[in-house]
Amino acid sequence: MELRTEPALATLDMSESNEIVDDDESSEDDDYESLPPTASLATHMTAGAVAGILEHTVMYPVDSVKTRMQSLQPDPKAQYRSVYEALCRIVRTEGLMRPLRGLNITMLGAGPAHALYFACYERVKRALSDVIQNGGNSHIANGVAGSVATVLHDAVMNPAEVVKQRMQMYNSPYRGLLDCVRTVRRRERLAAFYRSYSTQLTMNIPHIASGAAAGAVSAAVTTPLDVCKTLLNTQENVALSSVQASGHLSGMANAFRTVYRLGGAPAFFKGIQARVIYQMPSTAIAWSVYEFFKYFLTKHQMEREAGGAGPA
Repeated sequence: MELRTEPALATLDMSESNEIVDDDESSEDDDYESLPPTASLATHMTAGAVAGILEHTVMYPVDSVKTRMQSLQPDPKAQYRSVYEALCRIVRTEGLMRPLRGLNITMLGAGPAHALYFACYERVKRALSDVIQNGGNSHIANGVAGSVATVLHDAVMNPAEVVKQRMQMYNSPYRGLLDCVRTVRRRERLAAFYRSYSTQLTMNIPHIASGAAAGAVSAAVTTPLDVCKTLLNTQENVALSSVQASGHLSGMANAFRTVYRLGGAPAFFKGIQARVIYQMPSTAIAWSVYEFFKYFLTKHQMEREAGGAGPA
């Protein structure tokens, strides 16, 4: 009897414990579902800014490697076989902080760019869903909202991308962020910060509403556009001199022709490994962080309003 009683009590305890866990999970789900369907503009922008900064910060060393691996005629000291080998060599020969060079301008750009992206995406999606599906989920609304939001995001982020990639290159001639901005503006005019804008838009739109796996496939497929974007942003002197390009390279079509002349079809897939490695977690990080902070900020606002409406 006693031998049977102990398992019975253990089973009872386990059952009660599972019920408590289930109740806790159910309570959390109820909390999330009890939030209003729309959050405030400030909530979308704040959550988006945090998501954008974390996305780019966490994966930034891989992004630095990607930029170098996409160089069409790299210095012999900057030719890498893999992402891991590249990171190890950069740290060993150039210092521990070298893979993070240019992170400051990326953070300055990613915050407002992602704030605009998520705020615009949520508002346009909600407005179109109300028209198309009477407030229900609509794939058309999601796609259009993502496209409009991408236009705004890239308009803010493109100048930061130009500065970032020039500072990431091997033997970058710029002393720092301000020196890079001033030099590019003085020598190439303000248009230099938007030479790759059309290429950036064409490349980013396929990533809309992609999950981690879909984002990886999309990253691989759009690598040729990313290689062209890198060339337009960096204006790689050695590469452009070898094809006797006069002035500064501009335009997606010109970039495609130059990449092909310099390396043929394989050149369009330079840095594909680093690009895929970067894209998979970055997509997941951005949306997970955004949803968490949107939930946290909205819940906090509701609790504050409920406290203010209580009896004096």
